[in-house]
Amino acid sequence: MAWRNSTDRYGSLSIGLHWLMLLLLAAVYACIELREFYPRGSDPRNALKAWHFMLGLSVLILVVIRIIARLLGPTPEIKPQPPRWQLLPAHAVHLFLYALMIGMPIAGWLILSAEGARIPFFGLELPALIGADKDLAHDIEDWHKLFGTIGYYVIGVHAAAALIHHYFMRDNTLLRMLPGRRR
Repeated sequence: MAWRNSTDRYGSLSIGLHWLMLLLLAAVYACIELREFYPRGSDPRNALKAWHFMLGLSVLILVVIRIIARLLGPTPEIKPQPPRWQLLPAHAVHLFLYALMIGMPIAGWLILSAEGARIPFFGLELPALIGADKDLAHDIEDWHKLFGTIGYYVIGVHAAAALIHHYFMRDNTLLRMLPGRRR
């Protein structure tokens, strides 16, 4: 399989990044949800929060690579072509997912910055993006939580749409993104 996209299917780079992003997003969500099982200030809770941030920032780095990969080649065609009315919601979901993968890590970085907290990234300490401001940190955190919750639903809609296209509409939407498939 070629590493670049063709008119028939996504290349191995795009496919690999897509599924890696899914695993990373699942881990990001898992870390922040599992922290609730531990008391505030405990080592496991703090470790899960640190992993939530570091994995989230990894999403930001990979989404930049993914956008570049997407711009380097064509978007494979869906065959048979779906009705035009489906294109707007599909594009809106994809746009939201990209905004989520860019905006959420930046919001997390802003939250830690405004809290005056350490900003860990796999053994490094990143610089603060803004000065300490507890009220601003709280406001950004509220938005971060809201969009995180919305993200659950949009990711679910994205997955459900792929399955509907595959099993009911019988087009190649899902097949274009599956690894190991022949053209």
